[in-house]
Amino acid sequence: MIPADDRSAFIRANTAIHPVPHAPEIRLLLADEAMDLWQKTEEDLQTMGLPPPFWAFAWAGGQALARYILDHPDIVAGRRVLDFATGSGLVAIAAAKAGAARVIASDIDAFACAATDLNAALNNVCISTTGADVLNDGPPDDIDVVLTGDVFYEAPMAQRVLTWLEIARARGRDVLIGDPGRTYLPKDRMTQIAVYDVAVNRSLEDLAVKRSGVYRLTGHPE
Repeated sequence: MIPADDRSAFIRANTAIHPVPHAPEIRLLLADEAMDLWQKTEEDLQTMGLPPPFWAFAWAGGQALARYILDHPDIVAGRRVLDFATGSGLVAIAAAKAGAARVIASDIDAFACAATDLNAALNNVCISTTGADVLNDGPPDDIDVVLTGDVFYEAPMAQRVLTWLEIARARGRDVLIGDPGRTYLPKDRMTQIAVYDVAVNRSLEDLAVKRSGVYRLTGHPE
């Protein structure tokens, strides 16, 4: 495991501070070019088995969800929030800015947790991070709202996440999802509550602007 100080130093060395295109109230440490950072990560740290640096980019679904939270603070104000697969911490930061009573940002990538800590400090908000795989347990009892973005891109992961989110919903949690129409998004289990045209890094996506939705999980189709 790479020490936390080294992770933070790596993030600072390979990113720059940018406003988020669709939520410019928030600034993040982001990579300028996707492929350069991916290659550098592989070349410099390949022996450590690091995952791809998803934490270094503001993905379309996360931007849409962050925008929705900032524009509708009542969704999280005074409530306890979990941002699952937080990545850069964008959605968690939006929830904190919107007045959440407590925000936990979850990601199994230690670099994502480090990036979230740095980005929270950059935006003057307080967020707790955890690197535990929360999918191994039931949703926390002390959470009112679950937020997540861009998680339905791979079939096995999508099914595992959906099962966990549906348990959270069945236990009374409000579950909101940001997604630009990725392959395994289970739209039949959701109600779309907003849609945005989001500018993204062209080297990561097939378009420079992705139409992205915000969805509320409603459960099994009738």
